[in-house]
Amino acid sequence: MNAPLRALGTRARSRPLLAAATAAGCALAATAAVLVPTQTGAARERPDRPPAAVEGPARGVSATKCANPAASLRPTGDLDGPAVQRIKARGKLIAGVDQNSYRWGYRNPATGELSGFDIDLVHAIAKDILGDPGKVMFLAIPTNRRIPAVQSGKVDIIARTMTINCDRIKQVAFSTAYFEAGQQVLVPKGSPVKAFDDSLKGKKVCTAEGSTAEAKVREEPHGSTLLTVPNHLDCLVRLQLGQVDAVVNDNALAAGQAAQDPSVELVGKPFTTEPYGVAMNLKDVDLVRRVNKVLEDYRSGGANSPWMQAYQHWLASGLGGADAPPAPEYRD
Repeated sequence: MNAPLRALGTRARSRPLLAAATAAGCALAATAAVLVPTQTGAARERPDRPPAAVEGPARGVSATKCANPAASLRPTGDLDGPAVQRIKARGKLIAGVDQNSYRWGYRNPATGELSGFDIDLVHAIAKDILGDPGKVMFLAIPTNRRIPAVQSGKVDIIARTMTINCDRIKQVAFSTAYFEAGQQVLVPKGSPVKAFDDSLKGKKVCTAEGSTAEAKVREEPHGSTLLTVPNHLDCLVRLQLGQVDAVVNDNALAAGQAAQDPSVELVGKPFTTEPYGVAMNLKDVDLVRRVNKVLEDYRSGGANSPWMQAYQHWLASGLGGADAPPAPEYRD
């Protein structure tokens, strides 16, 4: 079954790597269009394009004052203001998520339900605000549409492996970090590419458009050519088809892709720090504080905390053991 090829709308041009794809990978890609339709586009090869301009108005914390972008608002004061009341009046939390990232946000082929680490967190937020973890409307949002979805009010929150950084905090508000990853290189086993270094020279590298990985490869191409696609899973498909030689992605996501396809592997060491946060509209201050309250509760309890339970269930087998979630940082 070449389900990943159907997800891209590409005629199969198989090679041995495709034959090795696991059933989990096939099932995941086969369900890639089940959720609400999203805006996507064809992959674009733009090796000579400068780094993309920041989308949207440059509001919030200025770059010159961005010493610690992961510092958020304390869960104190008004936790039930206009944004939270809007969600309560609607009776649903609208959450932008991924549906293609195994172990983070994907449609479970056995149950038909969205599952993963990010999905568990969204359910916890819905339970705190609405008293019911099931009162969620999930929208599948491509990587490069996360910020516009928040700014336009299409979603209340984005919980989609989104790195907190200085550019993004001008455009959206973030919770405290709920996970910390690092970029790494994913290649077919036996590849001459050994790390994010000059072994990439002359190779074609894939990243998701609008991701921090795209920015890093444009900054340090190591002699490679860059291909960008709408979603992270599209890069795995391109790798399987032999259309690219390597994928640069957060290791937390890439570990899930390697679990889908045992013929690929992570090489080298993580070369960035990627703190993930829940993204919200800049004006929804009360919602930011409320989500940070949820995260305080989610982290508490040591080895029995909801965070540790979710980590052990979804991520520990691919990423190794984590002693604890990242500690929250606040700026007020």
